[in-house]
Amino acid sequence: MAVKIRLQRHGKKNFAFFHIVVADTRAPRDGRYIEQIGSYNPNTNPATIVLNADRALAWLNVGAEPTLSVRRILSYEGVLLRKHLAGGIAKGALTQEQADAKFADWKKQRDAKIDAKKAGISTDAAKKAKDALAAEAKVNKERAEAIAKRQAEAAAEAAAAEAAAQAEAAAEEAAAEEAPAEAPAEEAAPVEAPVAEEAPAAEAEAPAEA
Repeated sequence: MAVKIRLQRHGKKNFAFFHIVVADTRAPRDGRYIEQIGSYNPNTNPATIVLNADRALAWLNVGAEPTLSVRRILSYEGVLLRKHLAGGIAKGALTQEQADAKFADWKKQRDAKIDAKKAGISTDAAKKAKDALAAEAKVNKERAEAIAKRQAEAAAEAAAAEAAAQAEAAAEEAAAEEAPAEAPAEEAAPVEAPVAEEAPAAEAEAPAEA
């Protein structure tokens, strides 16, 4: 029976995670499997890998073929290196102590890279958060300045309108004060000498004719 080590999909759309399983090559991808030896979650940064390295190595030693994705995971976890070192021990090229020392050195370097990556991610996240706060503060400042400008313009327009109204009212008051001064002059103009003063002359001439 041909056996593969492959990923079995779980989760939901746009948020999938995978079980690392050993299955018959004839079985459906997400169907029955022989053994589950780990899990892989690509939704975290870095990706979360849980692997039973001893069982993975045991299946490799009996001929199980990993898929390309699983091969990368096994390489990342050092399973392929352990298989290579075990081959060197079997050939007599290495002792068990030498193989263990080589694997320990590799694991130390791998862990240092992971820690550096996590630190870089944390630093980038902090920088992005700081930049986001600065950008938000800038937007708020510009918004406040725009509001203050609009308020100042509105206040200036209101002041101008009030000044114009006051000027118009003052002009109307001045016109109203000037109008009564002209009225007496118009009333005094028609006054003339009384016509009755001519009557005695006419009356004086009448007796002379008699």
